[in-house]
Amino acid sequence: MESEKSSSSPNPELKEPWRKFDWGQKEDLKKKLENFCLSHDEVNDIKILVAGPIGAGKSSFINSLDSTFLGRISSRALVNSTASDHSFTKNLKGFSIRSGEKTLPFIFKDIMGLEPDAFKGSQTEDIISAVYGHVTDGYKFNEEEPLNFKDKQFNQNPNLSDQCFCLVYVLPADVFQYADNRLIDKLRIIRKRISDKGIPQVIVMTKMDEACPLVQKDLRKMYTSKKIKEKMEWCSAKLGVPMTNIFPVKNYHNEIDTDDNIDVLLLKALEQIIQLADDRLLGSYSY
Repeated sequence: MESEKSSSSPNPELKEPWRKFDWGQKEDLKKKLENFCLSHDEVNDIKILVAGPIGAGKSSFINSLDSTFLGRISSRALVNSTASDHSFTKNLKGFSIRSGEKTLPFIFKDIMGLEPDAFKGSQTEDIISAVYGHVTDGYKFNEEEPLNFKDKQFNQNPNLSDQCFCLVYVLPADVFQYADNRLIDKLRIIRKRISDKGIPQVIVMTKMDEACPLVQKDLRKMYTSKKIKEKMEWCSAKLGVPMTNIFPVKNYHNEIDTDDNIDVLLLKALEQIIQLADDRLLGSYSY
């Protein structure tokens, strides 16, 4: 009876990967990104805003990108090591990505996490303002009301260097499917407002290993896992972001050394983010 039951259990793995992925491309991706040149002469670096619910791993994602280039675990963006119902990030802060002694021409901006409650976490208006360059670095977010044009830290006339040219949503694969509808609504509002201005958006799905036992055992099962594919499709349908702009990753968390499989997933996501941002920069105009 036990053998019959196990043989009838659905296979959690697809016979063929549903997305073509070269697990050996780490060094090529790394070199390509290290030598990346912006398409606009007036801008020294591309700014990318990272948004998402609390506990999704926004700061960990930035640290993990840094780690892939440094070859060691980085922790410049402070991360809360304990479970919390509130965002650990309180201020807008930009983080460059370094490779050896070289600083790469893109900066990731970390923002307070989103919460379902209207008066907790970052405001949707603050995220939109930050994308357009109206929020100055160091601004401490107010959970009760968004920054407005009368505030001293509101940049009335942002130039190209102040603006963000891609919005990255960092979403936790293990729990996002059960997220409060109010949180989903906030993300949809942001997506629509940003899309109206032509700003590209990418979803980085974190905690994939916690969402799928198959992937937890072997990260290279990422694109043969039925569960991972289903979670990404659900996310795409809910938020309207195409599957081509959704990337599953694993952030560095418990590790004390870097890992090639973790790195290559992060680098592939970064490549798409930078390419989309640079394309938008090329056709940009001041808001």
